[in-house]
Amino acid sequence: MTLLQVRDLKTYFHTMAGTVKAVDGISYDINEGEVVGLVGESGCGKSVSQLSVLQLIPIPPGEIVGGEVIFQDRDLLKCRADSSEIRSIRGGNIAMIFQEPMTSLNPVLTIAEQLVEAMELHLKMDRQTARMRAIELLGMVGIPDPEVRIDNYPHQFSGGMRQRVMISMALSCKPRILIADEPTTAVDVTTQAQLLEILMDMVRQFRCALVLVTHNLGIVARYANRIYVMYAGRIVESGTSKEIFADPRHPYTIGLLQSVPRLDEARGRQLIPILGMPPNLIDMPPVCAFLPRCNFGEQCRNKPAPVLRQAVESHYVSCHIDVKERKSEFHAG
Repeated sequence: MTLLQVRDLKTYFHTMAGTVKAVDGISYDINEGEVVGLVGESGCGKSVSQLSVLQLIPIPPGEIVGGEVIFQDRDLLKCRADSSEIRSIRGGNIAMIFQEPMTSLNPVLTIAEQLVEAMELHLKMDRQTARMRAIELLGMVGIPDPEVRIDNYPHQFSGGMRQRVMISMALSCKPRILIADEPTTAVDVTTQAQLLEILMDMVRQFRCALVLVTHNLGIVARYANRIYVMYAGRIVESGTSKEIFADPRHPYTIGLLQSVPRLDEARGRQLIPILGMPPNLIDMPPVCAFLPRCNFGEQCRNKPAPVLRQAVESHYVSCHIDVKERKSEFHAG
């Protein structure tokens, strides 16, 4: 069952230098109970696309200029950003874990006040019941002495503990979709693994769909059912995890995979970086945005920007060239 349908979403930022096309016509689906990975370099539009779904884009300078976000037969983009209708969706049906928990938690309110308020609003719980539920949630995410710590302030928690609080807060109202935007960016590798396992356990327990926004290919390889690869505000490849990792079809995806170490590769294999820089999103070229960094670029210089086409089954790619037969000669740059 499809929970969320995003169609031709476009989000631009109007600046003094020009209009930044941060998200430029992306479409994707989220199905019930699945884990979807959204990957790509910093600045490719991953976070902006998810903030747009919940109309959390700052206006101005941001503006959602087109597209549809269909949830429960309603187009969320037709709701005003400050309307009670969209506020009932945020946190209740679609929740989000933000990148930096210290800036997401209110520093002058206790954890209890921040957790309890959401459940009072969305689940119509009385304060005492909501407080007991909040203590239970904090215990579930591994916070010791939750009966005591619930009355602490955010600054009294470490980065990893604050992120655990954010996980419990996001899941407190039993959302149908959880968006995790770089949920482990600010923590060390050991804590990162612990948080991801806690997050996945909670998602399975609450039976909600999860959108993992990350640049870490290892995370999506381990947890995601389907993957969308973004570049310069657009989706350039999509498919199941197996299709993306075993048979990547876009030069950018291949470049990403070649630039990270893998345990199944021979020791001493040289990593191949993706040379060059992403394009200027203010002045996007009429051709493929990856063209200056692509090894096959000479064949596409006079062709318009490609659109997503079906490669095989559920595997889609936005490229003029079938690189399947030429992967051995590929190197980024």
